[in-house]
Amino acid sequence: MSGSASIVDRLLNEDCLRALALSADERLLDVGCGFGELTCALAGGMGRVLGIEAVASIVDSARTAARERGVADRVEFRVGDAYRLPLEADEWGTFDVAHARFLLESLGDPCAAVMQMVRAVRPGGRIVLTDDDHETLRLWPEAPRVMVLWRAYMNFFDAGGNDSIVGRKLVAFLFECGAEPVRSASFTFGTSVGEPSFTAGVARLRSIFETEHEGILATGLVDEEGFRAGLDELETWAERPDATAWNVVRWAEGRRPLG
Repeated sequence: MSGSASIVDRLLNEDCLRALALSADERLLDVGCGFGELTCALAGGMGRVLGIEAVASIVDSARTAARERGVADRVEFRVGDAYRLPLEADEWGTFDVAHARFLLESLGDPCAAVMQMVRAVRPGGRIVLTDDDHETLRLWPEAPRVMVLWRAYMNFFDAGGNDSIVGRKLVAFLFECGAEPVRSASFTFGTSVGEPSFTAGVARLRSIFETEHEGILATGLVDEEGFRAGLDELETWAERPDATAWNVVRWAEGRRPLG
């Protein structure tokens, strides 16, 4: 997760924490925790949290963040694979909550990871999934050239073995992996001119396009001229006094059966 991507985290954290409705004595597992921003928020005033992340350098950054936020005594980070969680034998089946946010969209086999999460919680424990539905991005006033780039990016994202609309499938994953679906929700977040998050949000969108420039062109949905026109339109749009962006993130909760 990049620094700019953490803008999305900060916009969503309050909604996610409210939906989780954690108790102070609960033990949590945060799979694919990235730089640990939400993991540290989960640990603040709550029980112990174990964060799992595949990249060792990111885990180091997460540990530093935990120390800086004063929660290092309540949160632990380990390097590990979502398909093979790095848990000790006596840790399986002991967590009250297993949580993953913005993880399944980048996995070739999401159910394999969710099955690990189901195994990790105690009977009656909760499995909570939060992920993207990229088709929900909306800009107003409309910016058609920007949206051509966004659709091309989605095609490129999916062609790489990812799933740009994975968010709408979360309840199905819970059911298929042996959990009992309990509830689902959608978190709508937006940003507009005048908000501190707006400039960073526009920069993040531009960064996505520029980083995946070659892949976007490879989809055939846009050529170089159209790509540049889209970036120019993004900058012009961002200067409007009424520029606003909305997006929707999907959320689902299931429980491990008691039997």
